[in-house]
Amino acid sequence: MALELNEAKQKIVDYCNSKSKTKTKFYFNDFTDLFPDEKAREVKKVLTALVNEGEMVFWSSGSTTMYGLKGAGKHAEGED
Repeated sequence: MALELNEAKQKIVDYCNSKSKTKTKFYFNDFTDLFPDEKAREVKKVLTALVNEGEMVFWSSGSTTMYGLKGAGKHAEGED
């Protein structure tokens, strides 16, 4: 089953917004769980499209890379 890009992007954004009161950063596996029938590579393509469009941003602790909605929570560009 191939992911429909716009539908998948909306599903990811809706998921992040639904968790925004308690969580602003998400592991890659949080998103693969949304699409259990898809390969991880297909989910990665959707997340990359969202980052490239500026809808989401990467956050890295140095050992772990996470994703978050732009402007939600604390991100690397706002840290010292």
